Amino acid sequence: MTNQELKELLSCFESSSLGKMKLSTQEFTIELERPCAAAPAVPVPASAAAAVPTQPQAPAGETVTAPMVGTFYTAPSPDQPPFVKVGDRVKKGDTLCLIEAMKMMSELPAPCDCEITAVLKENGALVSFGEALFGYQPC
Repeated sequence: MTNQELKELLSCFESSSLGKMKLSTQEFTIELERPCAAAPAVPVPASAAAAVPTQPQAPAGETVTAPMVGTFYTAPSPDQPPFVKVGDRVKKGDTLCLIEAMKMMSELPAPCDCEITAVLKENGALVSFGEALFGYQPC
């Protein structure tokens, strides 16, 4: 693992909501853990709470989840259209998105012939293992 890859791993961990992470290879093991300091509760006025945008909730039905921790990309590059959008019908194995982890891009395939009912993450968002990314209805 290079110094740059280690810095990227640390940066991803710091910007995530993970409390603990362990990475093991044949050559090394890295364990990262946050201190369990409780943050003081700060009351939020009702008007401010209403202004905070919320993430879309997982729709009723089937969801495609993240197979790994990484950065979620909706398109192959910034100047390209997204792989899928709500209402698109896709075939089993079609690419839904890319997830980048340690400079490795992984395509996330459609689990079956289906219609996309929701895109639950924004382009460039960090995703955690098992987090819902798309809602769909099998065709």
